[in-house]
Amino acid sequence: MFGDLFGNVQQQQEEMRRKLAGITVEAESGDGAIKIKANANREILDIAIDKEKLDWEDAEQLQDLLVTAINRVLEKAQVKEQAEANKMIQDLMPPGMGGLAGMFGQ
Repeated sequence: MFGDLFGNVQQQQEEMRRKLAGITVEAESGDGAIKIKANANREILDIAIDKEKLDWEDAEQLQDLLVTAINRVLEKAQVKEQAEANKMIQDLMPPGMGGLAGMFGQ
C-alpha cells in the first residue's frame, strides 16, 4: 500500500514543479513604482519599474523598494506553493485517512 503511495515521489515532485511554474503572483512597492512577478516555484519572472515614481538620484530608495517588492512576491509564492503541497498530500491519502494530512502541516 505505502509502496504505491510513495513509489512515484520523483514523478510527483516533477509534476508539482510544473504546476507551480504555471501559478504566478505579483507584488509591488512604492505605490507601484516597482512591480515584481514570480511563479510559485519562487522564480522571478519580471520586474517592472515606473521611472516617474522614483527619484533616480536616490539609489538607496530604489534598493529598498526592490528588496521590499521581491520579499513580498516571494512570500506570496511561498503561500501558493504550500497550498499546492497540502493539496497534493491530501490527494495522496487513501480514503478515510485524510485527517492524517494534518501531520504534514495542514
